Amino acid sequence: MKKIQSITEWHSIIDQSKNEPVFLLKHSSTCSISAAGYRAFEGFDTDIPKYYLVVQTNRPLSSEVASGLGIRHESPQLFLLKDGKAVWHASHYSISQSKIKSAVEAFG
Repeated sequence: MKKIQSITEWHSIIDQSKNEPVFLLKHSSTCSISAAGYRAFEGFDTDIPKYYLVVQTNRPLSSEVASGLGIRHESPQLFLLKDGKAVWHASHYSISQSKIKSAVEAFG
């Protein structure tokens, strides 16, 4: 799992998603719900590339993701990106290994 910190990296992930599915997690470092989502995501075994950003240390990037995907910001928030757009997303307690697995089966 790789941490991203720049809008340039975000644009690279969007480009990457045009060739293969990609996960991106928006994580809050001060929220216990986000910590649980982070652990579920981190522990999910997949060949799909996994990225994350920390909302508190990179609000402009977090805002750019929300704007670029056209999906209202929440934290934690997990996206499965494909062909440059979010084909699936979940937030808060909906970020679980079983739901991530279902997303991979449906869209990955």
